[in-house]
Amino acid sequence: MFRDNDFVLPDVWGGIECTVNRVGDRYFDQIQRSGHADRAADLERFAGLRIRAIRYPVLWERTAPEGLSTANWSWPDERLSLLQALGINPIVGLVHHGSGPRYTSLLDPSFPLLLGEYAGAVAQRYPWITHYTPVNEPLTTARFSGLYGHWYPHGHDPRSFARALLHQCRAVVLAMDRIREVNPDAKLVQTDDLGKVFSTRLLAYQAKFENQRRWLTFDLLCGRVGPDHALWDYLRRVAGVSEEELRFFADHPCPPDIIGLNYYLTSERLLDERLTLYPPSTHGGNGRHAYADVEAVRLRPEGLAGPHALLSEVWERYRLPLAITEVHNGCTREEQMRWLHEVWDAAVQLKREGADLRAVTIWALLGAYDWNSLATRDEGHYEPGAFDLRSSEPRPTALATLIQELATEGRGSHPVLDMPGWWRRSKRLVYAHALEGRTLRPSRPPPAARPLLITGATGTLGRAFGARCELRGLAYRLLTRAEMDIADPYSVDTALALHGAWAVVNAAGYVRVDDAERDAERCLRENTHGAAVLAELCRARGVALVTFSSDLVFGGHKVEPYRESDPVAPLNAYGRSKAEAERRVLILNSESLVVRTSAFFGPWDEYNFVTQVLRSIAEHRPFAAADDTVVSPTYLPDLVDACLDLLIDGEHGIWHLANPGAVTWADFARRAAELAGLDPDLIEGKPMTSLGLPAPRPRYSALTSERASLMPPLEHALLRYIGETGYGQRQMVSVGERQEA
Repeated sequence: MFRDNDFVLPDVWGGIECTVNRVGDRYFDQIQRSGHADRAADLERFAGLRIRAIRYPVLWERTAPEGLSTANWSWPDERLSLLQALGINPIVGLVHHGSGPRYTSLLDPSFPLLLGEYAGAVAQRYPWITHYTPVNEPLTTARFSGLYGHWYPHGHDPRSFARALLHQCRAVVLAMDRIREVNPDAKLVQTDDLGKVFSTRLLAYQAKFENQRRWLTFDLLCGRVGPDHALWDYLRRVAGVSEEELRFFADHPCPPDIIGLNYYLTSERLLDERLTLYPPSTHGGNGRHAYADVEAVRLRPEGLAGPHALLSEVWERYRLPLAITEVHNGCTREEQMRWLHEVWDAAVQLKREGADLRAVTIWALLGAYDWNSLATRDEGHYEPGAFDLRSSEPRPTALATLIQELATEGRGSHPVLDMPGWWRRSKRLVYAHALEGRTLRPSRPPPAARPLLITGATGTLGRAFGARCELRGLAYRLLTRAEMDIADPYSVDTALALHGAWAVVNAAGYVRVDDAERDAERCLRENTHGAAVLAELCRARGVALVTFSSDLVFGGHKVEPYRESDPVAPLNAYGRSKAEAERRVLILNSESLVVRTSAFFGPWDEYNFVTQVLRSIAEHRPFAAADDTVVSPTYLPDLVDACLDLLIDGEHGIWHLANPGAVTWADFARRAAELAGLDPDLIEGKPMTSLGLPAPRPRYSALTSERASLMPPLEHALLRYIGETGYGQRQMVSVGERQEA
């Protein structure tokens, strides 16, 4: 417990995404997908974060899928014992967005009794456990399973919703009864989503209803749902719930010992009947009006109600101890950190104002899979958390460092926290009508924000970093050679002192591979000496550095992708300049991040290989490309985002960053043409030696990584490139014009 003078700050808790939801006959098991099911060492990683408690699964579907008589306790036996030894208090969850084993469901009247029996068995086996969440988010699960049909049993009506909700809440009561027979002091930590709904004037009645409905989990458990409750008539007449079913909760109140609130940027919604203003995926209705249901943060000029205001509502309504039991943002690294820090600050403020707020829980310590589809599809969409699972072992991110700081100091220190999150910037308003006559002043970096310096202002890579920093809300300065000549120590030191940078991205350098054969001295100055100067002076000033190398440091003797630890053997002057730069940079500043990449292409560059291919073929001109040289093309937006994440994480050493996929230049050109709807037969495959290029190239220089696989597949990158540049659309227009002619 950290003290700020005489004020005791909230505890820091953690949690792993442990949903086991059912879609049709298929179970989606996040514990299995994350690998945590087979990786007990994760618990020691969590202990290193200095968290005091963890929401941890002993899930019914996993432990006793065929019933208690055949339950397998080996997994929770091992994990709970280890947590106990590590001094981390487990808050045990029994059902997490689930519907129970196959022999029951949320609509089964026996669901509450069956879960109660399982809860009793858990308590008997682990009598020392003090905190439980028998059912996570009953209201949210009831909506997704009984009203919207996303999860099993896929109901689409108020009766299914109400039945699923009441069965889950009744299960909580019976579970705690059975648990307290074993441990009378056991505490209920009851979670649900902390949200709010806004609307147009026409739909104010629907917003009012949903804002009353959001309290139902806690109102039922506290025994507050009687004839005078705002939703009594809805539950009785529309949802078909009997008085006896509702009276059960009044007669058996089970108020939470801690009310757990889960709050996401998408938790606040806005309803609007003007359907033509919104994409079809947002359309819905209530039988009386059709309307779009959109993220309020994307539409309301005034922004979110925010965590402080919503937590205050809960505190005033119940006056029971509170905890924020899920904080997660599936976004870029700095936005994850900003969201956690903002929620933490709101919790601290509320506690200072007198609320009994116990803890803030960092959710999804290991990240989460496919929540962009509400875990209804298996597409491998991964959102990292405090640890990134795309490495051979879970890799701690900058979020892990922030958690440690909150737990020990009560405040984060990373420079990216000086800038506001995207939900506080004007670019969040993605709908054209959002302002409707109102104006917002453009967001500007706070005066205290330390910038990221980017060299190479006139180059493709430098401009790409500037564009992504602008999008991600990272304070930056894009510098020309006149503003900072990287090969001139005085110029570099002056710029570092002037701008007060926390990091430098070296996107400058000599990039003309063939010209380097006759201009080796200049190539060495820009690529080797300049990088070394930056490394030495950044180390002296405590400034982070990322600089770039190339696949051309390799000789092409392998027939499988090169890893970071493979020896270099450059064939040309450019490759030699980069290999020597790597060596000098890491000797002078071992904390530098050196990124090897290959053949990058992007939507902002008119001269990259893919753009030239598609332009030529669109004009029905043949295009020659090497069919005997294998590379790993790299999509520039993916490269820049991965570099920025690694830089923010404080990573160092050599990293290979390229979109997975080893192809010849000719095959790469053909695939781009196919995806753009152009004629791939116009690609002429030729030997590299026939193209008249002065600098020798390795026949094989594809890259892979032994450190992490951070980049999406090449096919995915090409599709996004074509979508962003509009080549596919241009082709359809030109075909239509030819047909009309």
